[in-house]
Amino acid sequence: MPYKIYNWSDISGAFSDSILLGNGASISIDRDFTYSSLKQHAIDHGLLTEQVQRLFGYFRTDDFELILRLVWQANKVNTALEIVDQQTRVAYEHVRDCLIRAVQSIHPEYFEVEHQFPDIASFLSAFNTIFSLNYDLTLYWVVMYANRINNGHSFKDCIIHGEFNSDWWRFRESISQWDRNISLVFYPHGSLVLARNVLEQETKLEARAGNDLLRSILNYWRSSNYVPLFVSEGTSSQKISAIQNSHYLNTIYREVIPQIGDNLTIFGWGFGEHDIHILRRIRESRVRRIAVSVYNNEQAYCNRVVQMIYDNVGQNIEVVFFNCESSGCWNQPAA
Repeated sequence: MPYKIYNWSDISGAFSDSILLGNGASISIDRDFTYSSLKQHAIDHGLLTEQVQRLFGYFRTDDFELILRLVWQANKVNTALEIVDQQTRVAYEHVRDCLIRAVQSIHPEYFEVEHQFPDIASFLSAFNTIFSLNYDLTLYWVVMYANRINNGHSFKDCIIHGEFNSDWWRFRESISQWDRNISLVFYPHGSLVLARNVLEQETKLEARAGNDLLRSILNYWRSSNYVPLFVSEGTSSQKISAIQNSHYLNTIYREVIPQIGDNLTIFGWGFGEHDIHILRRIRESRVRRIAVSVYNNEQAYCNRVVQMIYDNVGQNIEVVFFNCESSGCWNQPAA
């Protein structure tokens, strides 16, 4: 018997605690985000040199951020010890430039997608906590747009002066008439807007004078003073290792995800084996109801989702499905 696919408006009143956004959320904003992996996209478009591909093979990973950080650290150590090693510096520059070209070829400009921000902001304002597994800037842009309009709802990423505050739960407290209602925003796999400096300190990057945010971020990378903080690819175990290597990511994984609440909405997530660690962490929460978006009434997807939730979260979870293109859902205008 096929699963019933609801319209979002039919079930939205029962789902307001937390939402988890997958790559489908970004794809619905811009089709250029439709790619199997950032590394594969770079290979397919001739952006990855043979030398860089050898590095990926040697370290047995598909994670751009990890490879970039490894050769970046090696280059910094050699420089500090006055070790003459041109190959390490060149390798770092190759990985960095490949990553920059890959991101530039995929990521839309702000003006190309900003018309969708009002509907997305309205949709997200219904949730207490927002998790995005996407590293692109679209959610960050939506948050900035929503906070500028001063409508009494605030989105907070718990980052002050570029530094993540470990007392993240305190940001739920209203401090003025402009944030009577609050949604907290987290990036469990990092984001382009997050970076590490030469001392391994984690920070949120800001737009430089005269540049938009995306170009500013790429310029920060070119400066060799920052490397991005995001987990782009890899197996579930590889992603857990990357998460544990970051204070920000590990805090979200260990502390925030288990506090998602009684109900969870999942939008645009493929439920791939490479992200199964997220489901297993959700198991540590008190969630009882999960709403999952569905594209084009895909019943095979529904069957797989239910089985994965039962296997990794719990058999007692109530799972419901909703049409990702129904009225008022994500970037769809409300009726």
